[in-house]
Amino acid sequence: MALPSFNWWGKGSHKGTPVVVTMENPNWSMVELEAPSESDFQTSTVTQEKARGKNAKQLTWVLLLKAHRAAGCLTSVASTLFSLGSTIRRRVISGQTDNNDSTPSTENKTVKTRFYNCIKAFLWLSLLLLGFEIAAYFKGWHFGAPKLQLQYIFTAPFGVRDLFDGLYTRWVLIRVGYLAPPLQFLANVCIILFIVQSLDRLVLCLGCFWIRFKKIKPIPKQDAIVDLEEYGFFPMVLVQIPMCNEKEVYQQSIAAVCNLDWPKSKILIQVLDDSDEPTTQLLIKEEVHKWQQDGARIVYRHRVIRDGYKAGNLKSGMSYSYVKEYEFVAIFDADFQPAPDFLKRTIPHFKDNEDVGLVQARWSFVNKDENLLTRLQNVNLSFHFEVEQQVNGVFINFFGFNGTAGVWRIKALEESGGWLERTTVEDMDIAVRAHLHGWKFVFLNDVECQCELPESYEAYRKQQHRWHSGPMQLFRLCLPDIIRAKISMWKKFNMIFLFFLLRKLILPFYSFTLFCIILPMTMFIPEAELPAWVVCYIPATMSFLNILPTPKSFPFIVPYLLFENTMSVTKFNAMISGLFQLGSAYEWVVTKKSGRSSEGDLVSLVEKETKQQREESEPNLDETKTDILREQKSRQKKHNRMYTKELALAFLLLTASARSLLSAQGIHFYFLLFQGISFLLVGLDLIGEQVL
Repeated sequence: MALPSFNWWGKGSHKGTPVVVTMENPNWSMVELEAPSESDFQTSTVTQEKARGKNAKQLTWVLLLKAHRAAGCLTSVASTLFSLGSTIRRRVISGQTDNNDSTPSTENKTVKTRFYNCIKAFLWLSLLLLGFEIAAYFKGWHFGAPKLQLQYIFTAPFGVRDLFDGLYTRWVLIRVGYLAPPLQFLANVCIILFIVQSLDRLVLCLGCFWIRFKKIKPIPKQDAIVDLEEYGFFPMVLVQIPMCNEKEVYQQSIAAVCNLDWPKSKILIQVLDDSDEPTTQLLIKEEVHKWQQDGARIVYRHRVIRDGYKAGNLKSGMSYSYVKEYEFVAIFDADFQPAPDFLKRTIPHFKDNEDVGLVQARWSFVNKDENLLTRLQNVNLSFHFEVEQQVNGVFINFFGFNGTAGVWRIKALEESGGWLERTTVEDMDIAVRAHLHGWKFVFLNDVECQCELPESYEAYRKQQHRWHSGPMQLFRLCLPDIIRAKISMWKKFNMIFLFFLLRKLILPFYSFTLFCIILPMTMFIPEAELPAWVVCYIPATMSFLNILPTPKSFPFIVPYLLFENTMSVTKFNAMISGLFQLGSAYEWVVTKKSGRSSEGDLVSLVEKETKQQREESEPNLDETKTDILREQKSRQKKHNRMYTKELALAFLLLTASARSLLSAQGIHFYFLLFQGISFLLVGLDLIGEQVL
């Protein structure tokens, strides 16, 4: 069919002039349209002007609203900076540092300050060199490369040099001939260690990806589940709660364990109290008595001689004759709150697996979003559980026992020598000895036990010191046993190199040495260089891999990288103390807890069940609770301490960043600047719980 042709006559530019459309196709009808009038054009123009005015008013309101928000944001930033400045001023005025810590310590004062004095020496030397380099810069010594400096030294006429030029010439020659080669050698060694450790972490991440891709997870045998659910096969389980002065968390931990879904005739709960405060002992004893009246099989045990810390406490709990009646022992620290089905999800993995000695559950945290410190800890520990322990559990059936939230076969404990008091990491000690005796471990990533994270930097610092000094003590003691053990060469290599050396010794060594010592020194000795990929790209990649198990924490990837480098000073100091058996290696400080509950209904349940019993409490309990409240209030009035090693390193890194400006080293400058600020914030105790 032919398309219709259109004939237009009339422009429609005059009022009343019709517009006619003629179409040659007979099947189409004629259409007559009336052109718009001048009044219509005027009305349209007025409408458009009104719309423009309305849009202008709306735009004005939007701009005013944004300006108001911007002003509010600036006000909040200003108030935050003012508050931060006031807090820093109070810290400095109070003058309290970690050197005048009132906590009892077995460490010699000389040993304690030796590491700090070394850092101070580096700081003063860096300040002296910075002044020297600034003076040289204004004298014209600001060449981009060290080779140009040497070329200038050997080509410039000696007679025109003044005294300063002569001194700086000698300094450059000393740098090139004597300081740069050993520093570059040490840097290359640390870079190699860094690459090896990064490859190890990459392999662990690939193993975790494979586990997720193949959906691999430990599954108990079907007959174990059937026996448990249908035939009521419940083995005898002993539950231990070791605690020491845990007045903040004793109620909720005892309540959570007493609510475990397990036949009462098949379970016995031991509250192993090492408290040396009479009021705390009385409160815990009363809580145990209340649950006994409620029908729970729970006993209170207190040691008169408190030797061996937690290891001695657990050892005393296993020394009673009735323990022979039990097949398994579940251990929960005082702040851990297992779910009611915890035993039903862990015990079946032992059925018909006589070589399984340990079933470990992962930790989850009730206060992971409390502050920046807890968020960063959550990133670190989530990687430890979901990647390190899950991969090692699936592929080699071995990992370090976490000391809590795990179930042991009592036979495995006895054959491995039981709890020993020789280190501060009794959990890792028993795990290593059990592995050498052929026992296998099972890690359950889908079974969680909630607990607390340290909310103050002081508590976290002391915890990390114990966690990193103990493995070095254990390595010295266990190395001969590992070499003589009748296990495969691969297992010996894994335990000696990967488990101990790479992850417990090399990691804190290169992290502190490379980024806190060598990198600042290369700013003052530019003939020794650290490539940009070592300073920026590999650390960023490793931080990205670490944060993958907690994708919601991606906004904290940069603070996490900086904070891990900041903690390297504590970990390095602890590693050295444990390796060389210094006094601080044997310190044991109970991690401070706040007493947060895992579930709100758990607290209400406990309060509902014990409300009537609490009304019949002894009169002196109210007095002891009042004393505890007074003690907590008095603690809140104390000023936070400043940490001298962190502050000294902060000024060292900031000094090195100022030196890097003279050489126009972009990546190095930004890394040193932000790392120095991170050390400064931590040194002033401005991270974590704020107690002003």
